[in-house]
Amino acid sequence: MYKPFKKNKLGKILGIIFASGFLLVFLVHFSFSRFPAKTKKTDANILMVEGLLPAPALEKVKNEFQHDGYDMLIITGLNFPGNYYEVSMDGYLIFYPNIIFTGDQADDFHIIEANAFSELGGKNSAHFNFFVNNSLVADFFAGKQKKKYGIRWKGKLEDIDSVMIQFDNDKYGKWGDRNLYVKEIVIDHKIIIPFLYNSVYEIGPLNGKNRIINNFNSNAEQTRNELIRMGVDPSRIIAIPGEGTNINRTLKSALAFRDWLKESKIGVKGINIISFGPHASRKWMIYNKILGKKYNVGIICYPDFNKPDFLENIIKELREFFGLVYYWIILFFY
Repeated sequence: MYKPFKKNKLGKILGIIFASGFLLVFLVHFSFSRFPAKTKKTDANILMVEGLLPAPALEKVKNEFQHDGYDMLIITGLNFPGNYYEVSMDGYLIFYPNIIFTGDQADDFHIIEANAFSELGGKNSAHFNFFVNNSLVADFFAGKQKKKYGIRWKGKLEDIDSVMIQFDNDKYGKWGDRNLYVKEIVIDHKIIIPFLYNSVYEIGPLNGKNRIINNFNSNAEQTRNELIRMGVDPSRIIAIPGEGTNINRTLKSALAFRDWLKESKIGVKGINIISFGPHASRKWMIYNKILGKKYNVGIICYPDFNKPDFLENIIKELREFFGLVYYWIILFFY
């Protein structure tokens, strides 16, 4: 028996065809353009970059700042979430317990733990070696879950000069940025030595030449220290950390930057923002909206350092497209 073709079925088919066509156009366009944003500088005396960059990007930041006539370099970013220190390059995070006892202490077994986690899991987990007084006592692959990695050590507590965590498999690739996060050293479940003010971070080999004193608590300050180590004038770099969060990180950084501009009352001719990879359009949109019409905001775009293949590039740009839509909506409230 003949059944008439219903209009609602026709509408669904046309909708699927339209959506498929739109997606195809999007994929073709962005696969050839690599990422949607283009460099659009403005006449600026301030250069700004977020402190969430892999190490190779910092050389480009330094060159742009030193060779294009900027007065000031602003590093935005976030406070370390949960007070975990980001060990972002191969090197040694060295804790100095400074445990002082009165009277004689007998040799005994003690539990020494590192509270840590890895940004990536599985085969891309961060690996670290555990040293007590320069002696290797254990090694671990950290998981994505925050936990304590411990060893048993025999000796007097006052004889512990240092506890070192050596991160030795840093890598940046299509799967992400492999980083290790360490919060503290815990001895016998009761003596807590946080990284802040009790540790240094030595990048590369253990030779005393590239040490960062950990008297800061944000990736903005960490990036500032690294740029100073690379030769940038410290009097011309300012770190402006925002509230630590796992979502809307660029928005939080932009809000902190806006508040700092209001308080600082410095003369701003214009602001150029450096961005790497497909996020430039979203970053420019957020900062331009948050800072308002009072400031001229430009964007400087560099390609993604991990050089994604065709399919990964498509996925990244599709995600960026929906990210733009998401921020376009939430920025109505600012």
